[in-house]
Amino acid sequence: MSERTVLHVKGRILVGPDDVRDELWVVGGRISYERPVGARDIRTVAGWALPGLVDAHCHVGLGAHGPVGDDVAEKQALTDREAGTLLIRDAGSPSDTRWVDDRDDLPKIIRAGRHIARTRRYIRGYAHEIEPEDLVAYVAQEARRGDGWVKLVGDWIDRDLGDLAPTWPREAVEAGIAEAHRLGARVTAHCFAESSLRDLVEAGIDCVEHATGLTDDLIPLFAERGVAIVPTLVNIATFPALADGGQSKYPRWSDHMRRLYDRRYDTVRAAHDAGIPVFVGTDAGGTLPHGLVAAEVAELVTAGIPAVEALAASTWSARTWLGRPGLEEGAAADLVVYETDPRADVRVLAAPRRIVLNGRVVG
Repeated sequence: MSERTVLHVKGRILVGPDDVRDELWVVGGRISYERPVGARDIRTVAGWALPGLVDAHCHVGLGAHGPVGDDVAEKQALTDREAGTLLIRDAGSPSDTRWVDDRDDLPKIIRAGRHIARTRRYIRGYAHEIEPEDLVAYVAQEARRGDGWVKLVGDWIDRDLGDLAPTWPREAVEAGIAEAHRLGARVTAHCFAESSLRDLVEAGIDCVEHATGLTDDLIPLFAERGVAIVPTLVNIATFPALADGGQSKYPRWSDHMRRLYDRRYDTVRAAHDAGIPVFVGTDAGGTLPHGLVAAEVAELVTAGIPAVEALAASTWSARTWLGRPGLEEGAAADLVVYETDPRADVRVLAAPRRIVLNGRVVG
């Protein structure tokens, strides 16, 4: 497509779950709902159009052993794009991916800086590993480095205990979260287990990743405080294999991981039913492949979340939560077109018909 080409998207434009229009136009990379006067070079795309999908827990620039080169990061971002993911909240990466911002053919990224973990309490090569007295300083550093988010590691295996345990004392997370908020950043935390959640929520955390440790007594607290969760169910599916690998050395941890896995769908459904905001994230990067957004939406449906709400968790609601536009007048034309109505069957998300990024058909 040349810069003069006008893109005409027609069929069913899902501006919102109940706001369906017949067509939109893309002029100069921007969305318009009025036919441009005098347009001659028009390309037409037909089908069911959604805002570009959101992966709210993804790691571009992260590999199994830490940071990767720009060439690998580019392949990761392109894989996500081909799956229809056009907006990523990068939930922690040791790589500097600012160069992606200069590429109009790659997904837009909202960064959380680098993970902040306790010394020897996370995957080697991923995080800043520090002690509690340094948490405020590192939170300030990553708040300035990121795009309005900071990522803490809230729990991890304690080798002396042989099980998952909180990584930070209550006073440290209170001070760290307060500093992030003072600097205008929101805070999220990796949490598998139950024990770290109350302190984090009462300290003012904005979001919890994975949240497999949510229990009946904690769910009302999350709902009252409006704390979102990103369950990453495609990642939680790896828990049984992880548990098997650690059985001989850490049997208590292994048994705990299996229990968290066994109740994963009940946990997510109970959170949703209580009004806790739930968003789609794959945890791609590290050991998980990119491009899994459709599988994660399908997992939310399997957990019992209605299809339209699971779809919203990766489109309309997710973009509102992250402060980014959808299919609005004048917004950058980031959209995905499908053969059939994704509200009727979310499995169609796995087969994008056309992908439009910054007004250009890229897939």
